[in-house]
Amino acid sequence: MSHALHDAAHGTVFGVALNYNGLLQQRLAEFEQPPYKQAPIKPVLFIKTPNTRNAHGGQVVQPRGERLQPGPALGVVIGKDATRVSAQEALAHVAGYTIVNEFSLPEDSYYRPAVKAKCRDGFCTIGPDLVPVAAIADPHQLTLKLYVNGAVVQENTTANLVRSIPQLIAELSEFMTLHAGDVLITGTPEGRVDVKPGDHVEVEITGLGRLANSIVAETEEQA
Repeated sequence: MSHALHDAAHGTVFGVALNYNGLLQQRLAEFEQPPYKQAPIKPVLFIKTPNTRNAHGGQVVQPRGERLQPGPALGVVIGKDATRVSAQEALAHVAGYTIVNEFSLPEDSYYRPAVKAKCRDGFCTIGPDLVPVAAIADPHQLTLKLYVNGAVVQENTTANLVRSIPQLIAELSEFMTLHAGDVLITGTPEGRVDVKPGDHVEVEITGLGRLANSIVAETEEQA
């Protein structure tokens, strides 16, 4: 993680589930069943706790006996406190963009993303750099690619976000202040894959470079 990113992205990391149209469409039939009866109306939020913080080049531990899945995502770093800001004002509160790999165990419910699945040590890699807002012409036209051992295994575009970045910031800041240094994970697309110890995992986003990590097995001491 660069010094600029480390200094800027020091706050709470918020994730948004189901923010890609393809993933939402895959789940619509499930949401028609009890107890939900309908798809979520508001953003489905979760928090990547401080213990999940990891960086470019860091190792990610696969918990013994569990499936591990990377989640390529665009990260938005808040640069100025935001309270009840409109969508039109939202980007004025953004310092820049970065790459996030939001690792998780497979999830059973998108309504209540499980802490056990989301919040393992090292399960949120961020980096390598903070790219200023002005350097990205349109954050909703970026290609995301996930590489495992050099091969593309997942690809999507931020054009497929359900809620735009300004809309997310407006909806979140409506009920809580987003502070400078907070990071908003804008969502991971459908098509998650499993990775295993020994794999080299990279996320590439247009204009933001590549975030690389290696997967290692859990040791006796960690178990």
